[in-house]
Amino acid sequence: MVRLDTGELAGFEVLARWPHKERGMISPAQFIPVAEEAGLVDAMFWALLAQACRKALDAPGDFMLAVNISPSQVRDQWFPEKVLRTLRETGFPAQRLEIEVTESAMIGDVQRAKTALMSLKNQGVKIALDDFGTGYSSLFLLRELPIDKLKIDRSFVSTLTADRENATIVGALVGLGKALGLTVTAEGVEDQDTADALAAMNCEFVQGFLYGAAIELPSYIVRELRKAV
Repeated sequence: MVRLDTGELAGFEVLARWPHKERGMISPAQFIPVAEEAGLVDAMFWALLAQACRKALDAPGDFMLAVNISPSQVRDQWFPEKVLRTLRETGFPAQRLEIEVTESAMIGDVQRAKTALMSLKNQGVKIALDDFGTGYSSLFLLRELPIDKLKIDRSFVSTLTADRENATIVGALVGLGKALGLTVTAEGVEDQDTADALAAMNCEFVQGFLYGAAIELPSYIVRELRKAV
């Protein structure tokens, strides 16, 4: 994540890719369902979180670290305690961790999600609503959940310089976030023209391949995934 007004690095998001020998880099959209069927999602998440926390502590500066959580984790009553335990074990400050949750992950049990996220927020963890603009109940969730940040989905951001309607939507979402006192990050920024357009909209933060590439999964997780396919 980069601050658009200064160009300074503000944080990192844990975005794993599975390096496959024949198929190249495989996105989470493809391998996460396989991991879920194999019962590896939890192991993968905790391994990545611990690894990322330790690496972030070794890096200079007090950067934020953002991680995505799955629908099953939102419904796990012990999830907040597991996060806090990982933070204690790694020594990573709760104030530098950002939990990202999608609207779809909370459909069906908003109250349980609210309880879990509030438990983390009370300990200093930041909460981001990810892929904002693609769900069905965005405004309701903004009212009900302890959200600190909106992350505008890449499907709007990636074409905003070529699609006037998308540019209008992105500008409106940036304005909505600011009006609610929320931080706003635009996802999927891959070229300077897009970054410049977002700066003109007064979008505060951006992220995407223009600024950095994804990391690899821990080797033992890769081995287990290969056995499952």
